[in-house]
Amino acid sequence: MAEGELPAVLILDIGGTHGVLEDLAALLKKHFHLITMKEFLGNKEEMRKKIQSVFVFECRPTIDRELLESLPNLKVIANSGVGVDHLDLKMISSFGVKVTNTPHAVADPTADIGMALMLASARRLVEGSVLHFLGPSCFFVIPRFCCGRDDLSESIFGM
Repeated sequence: MAEGELPAVLILDIGGTHGVLEDLAALLKKHFHLITMKEFLGNKEEMRKKIQSVFVFECRPTIDRELLESLPNLKVIANSGVGVDHLDLKMISSFGVKVTNTPHAVADPTADIGMALMLASARRLVEGSVLHFLGPSCFFVIPRFCCGRDDLSESIFGM
């Protein structure tokens, strides 16, 4: 890497259905030279020496032995999701490559969604919504049916 040149990061793509979100790509571009998998495969000989890291977004690109063997200067694989089950850590470490992860990045939103799902279940929110959209002819059901139990303190495990 020449002086003043940003470190190169391999990504699957920018935008589209499987690429890095455009806002995230704009942030990455401030600190890295982004190389898409298409660019890499189109000019492997030149690109393979520049790439020092791979940014894995939504489990892509797939990290396999062939990719690792083609990147002699690879130092780190940055995983943007929770968990690294999709990565073969033993194989990756055998190439001397480190793996990073963001284990607590979505802990709060996950807890929020979990609570919302438990409350929706206890209050029968889905059933009530379905009855509402079916129209007045479906209101033969007692309205309290859609409210769930009066006291939720013993109805949701873990609350």
